Amino acid sequence: MGYADGSLSTGERITYRTRQHPAAVVLGARWTIIAVGIATLLFLIGGNLDPDGLSGSLRQSIGWLTALLFFGGLVVFAWTGLRYFSLEYVLTNRRVILVEGVLNRSATDSSLEKINDAVVSQSVLGRMFDYGDLTVATASDSGITPMRTVRSPIVFKKAMFDAKHEHEVDRERAGWPTSPPIREGATSPAWTASMGPAPESAPTPASVPIPAVPPVVKAHPDEVARRLAGLADLRDRGAISPEEYDAKKVQLLARL
Repeated sequence: MGYADGSLSTGERITYRTRQHPAAVVLGARWTIIAVGIATLLFLIGGNLDPDGLSGSLRQSIGWLTALLFFGGLVVFAWTGLRYFSLEYVLTNRRVILVEGVLNRSATDSSLEKINDAVVSQSVLGRMFDYGDLTVATASDSGITPMRTVRSPIVFKKAMFDAKHEHEVDRERAGWPTSPPIREGATSPAWTASMGPAPESAPTPASVPIPAVPPVVKAHPDEVARRLAGLADLRDRGAISPEEYDAKKVQLLARL
């Protein structure tokens, strides 16, 4: 079981998961590959030098430099490979999770309802070998770190928006809003600090009558039972959490 599997909440399930393309290892270790190539060339040059005199000292220096470049390159290449296998992009029916870290593991996530857009960037080689960068734009300033050299980025983007659409449809069927409602009396989002202090809410005149709270409309028991069965199905499929199910259940039972 992976790191992301252990962080799933009740009713949450993984719908898609992927990693970086193997090209990420080559691109991340490109300077290491060049260093190993130079070390191999120096090794061939040093083997043709005379071991005596000045050539011998030069041969010894080339030998140490060759060993440093070769073994240092192997260490960097191995570390790049470990980072490749530790990085994972996971999509669930509720959020997008980025798992990373070789020694210290961490998971960054963003809920599907906060995702606004996703931008795919592919180079010529990326289109040929099906890899690219995927940047997820969320409603908050802090979102998912851009996914670099991800495998099949267009497929991941499509799966993400399909899951987002299904998540919103399930919440609408359960009677939950798809976005947080604006609190009454809250300052308008268009008002910024550069415009000066926010205006105070105008007091309600005493002469204006306060409307009476409408009575709760009673529902037929069969209708309540049907709604409860639908909510239970959404809870079992992970579309809503058990807490959301309990809150909605209390509202429906109050209408009997």
